[in-house]
Amino acid sequence: MTTTHPFAQRSDLDFELPPFSQIRNEDYLPAFYQGCEEQLAEVQAILNTSGAATFENTIVALEKSGQMLTRTLLVFFNKSSSDTSDALNAIEEELAPKLAAHHDAINLNPLLFARIKSLYDTREALGLNTEDAWLLERYYKDLIHAGAHLTETERERLKALNEELSKLQTQFAKNVLADTNDLGVLVENLDELDGLSDNQIASAAAAAKDRGHEGKWLIGMVNFTGNPVLDSLTNRELRKKIMNLSLVKGNRANDYDNKPVLLKIVKLRAERARLFGKNTHAEYVIAVQTAEHPDNVHAMLRKIAPAAVRNAKTEAEDLKKSAGAAIESWDWGFYTEQVRLEKYNIDTTKMRPYFELESVLKNGVFFAANKLFGITFKERPDLVTYHPEARAFEVSNADGSKLGLFIGDFYTRDSKRGGAWMNSLVRQNFLFDQLPVVVNNLNIPKPPAGKPTLLTFSETTTLFHEFGHALHGLLSQVKYPRVSGTSVQRDFVEFPSQVNEMWILWPEVVESYARHHETGEKLPQEWIDNLDKASTFNEGHATTSYLAAAILDLAWHSLTVEEAAKVTDVEAFEAQAIKDYGLDFAPVPTRYRSTYFSHIFAGGYSAGYYGYIWSEVLDADTVDWFKENGGLQSKNGEHFRNTLLGRGGSIDSMQMFRNFRGRDSRIEPLLKRRGLL
Repeated sequence: MTTTHPFAQRSDLDFELPPFSQIRNEDYLPAFYQGCEEQLAEVQAILNTSGAATFENTIVALEKSGQMLTRTLLVFFNKSSSDTSDALNAIEEELAPKLAAHHDAINLNPLLFARIKSLYDTREALGLNTEDAWLLERYYKDLIHAGAHLTETERERLKALNEELSKLQTQFAKNVLADTNDLGVLVENLDELDGLSDNQIASAAAAAKDRGHEGKWLIGMVNFTGNPVLDSLTNRELRKKIMNLSLVKGNRANDYDNKPVLLKIVKLRAERARLFGKNTHAEYVIAVQTAEHPDNVHAMLRKIAPAAVRNAKTEAEDLKKSAGAAIESWDWGFYTEQVRLEKYNIDTTKMRPYFELESVLKNGVFFAANKLFGITFKERPDLVTYHPEARAFEVSNADGSKLGLFIGDFYTRDSKRGGAWMNSLVRQNFLFDQLPVVVNNLNIPKPPAGKPTLLTFSETTTLFHEFGHALHGLLSQVKYPRVSGTSVQRDFVEFPSQVNEMWILWPEVVESYARHHETGEKLPQEWIDNLDKASTFNEGHATTSYLAAAILDLAWHSLTVEEAAKVTDVEAFEAQAIKDYGLDFAPVPTRYRSTYFSHIFAGGYSAGYYGYIWSEVLDADTVDWFKENGGLQSKNGEHFRNTLLGRGGSIDSMQMFRNFRGRDSRIEPLLKRRGLL
């Protein structure tokens, strides 16, 4: 095996930034295979250790294993999600099943499990500190969840299931990206784009040119149902076309049809759950989340669903008055903007000149983080990242010491998957004395060269949200990589990012960043006040659309093996699932249909998409705490950082919340925020 690839050693660049100028596609597989061999040898060395198992020679040794593999995978999966290619897709197809097999070789090793179990069974006598004790518990329970306790026959079947699922999930993601790109709408007449801003039209022209259609305009599809242009596009037929095409991603008779892929995934996940003695995949997944059981999730969602649909239907009646006709899904955004203007004197299209990307980022997102946590940001154009559009910022503490590196990759491109997310390239930990390197990816349409990037209010919200994830990674202060940053339970991970959204309209913050990009004029206070007054406006639609997707996720993953085998019609199943929950309201389609629901069929949110609103209970309660304690003040940031953000996953998630809030969470702030009381 070669050791000449760029992943063989820790990077000697600032912050251990991977040496992207040296990394080539042909480096990934050799580094992957060598990394797997190296980690397996390290695990075998643990098993060969003479004498009884100790925390140091077993748990800490495991934490130290696999460093080359970790370096390789963090870089590869960041690249494959944000700037993929046919070559990278081929690598991922080879890598995914072998990675699943590698993890199984470790997690399902009975000798390793016996060592860890012996430590866990005698944990009270080990004299461990809180973080060490929690790490031991995590290892033990994670191995149980992985199947280490199963019989040899069951473990062999589990390995086969995991390998096949990894292939299918990779194929699902590949199909979604390809079909999303394929479904872009090419417009040949400028008049058809009436209602769009000059910036949006220029972006559409640039997108068309990039695909070889100079002189035309391309409306690209997005990863969710609908499209932001539907809010302002006056051409109803074009709106209808865009909406209908957005609903068929991965659901056409072509090479990208995801229906057979997802049906196989559902069946195999149900079979895997049965191996663990669970009735369904949802029971298996949620057992290790803060919700603990699907019944607890449904208990909360059923409190919300009826009020959400009721509000959505009331909103539809308001829109109908404005439209003078029944509202269809492709009309909702357009007439929402009109009613928003009539009711609250809010014209979001006029706000875009006040939300210029550079100002939102530096004078808004960074400004709020500085006020709360004392941290500062300095752009480092000298650092080479994985793509020319990915920008690096050095982050420092208030005393000038280095905190980490933030990379912002804001623009959409055909090689980037849809949505917005945070990745880590280096995880903070004291075990190896590593500072964090975190990445935020967004999908903002890129304007032509020399033109400003003017954001919608929704895109501004997304930027604040994703930076909340970045803060969770940057502010981490833990010993072990396994519990660093966002390594918390899945239904807790969205909580800090949602909290960070509260600063968007906070007086001191909005005054700092929301300035007209040409005149410097502040966003009018009347508009800000009106946004506050309209905070629950259209929440019926937003909540219903989200809940339909969350229920769809739970429905697929609440099937037993026998039930999953009987499902052959994807569309009929999803329609029935949404109807059974009372969420079937045609003008408000589910945020994701099954065939492009990458969160659950290609990502880590299977049986966990409910986590956004589950986390929002904590978020809304936390926002109340900040308001009660004076808001954007360093003492509040210090408390939030010390009790929660800085702890990563080093203690129980809900205990962290209690340490921060002083009590358990309450649902009332969420219901009030969404207008559901």
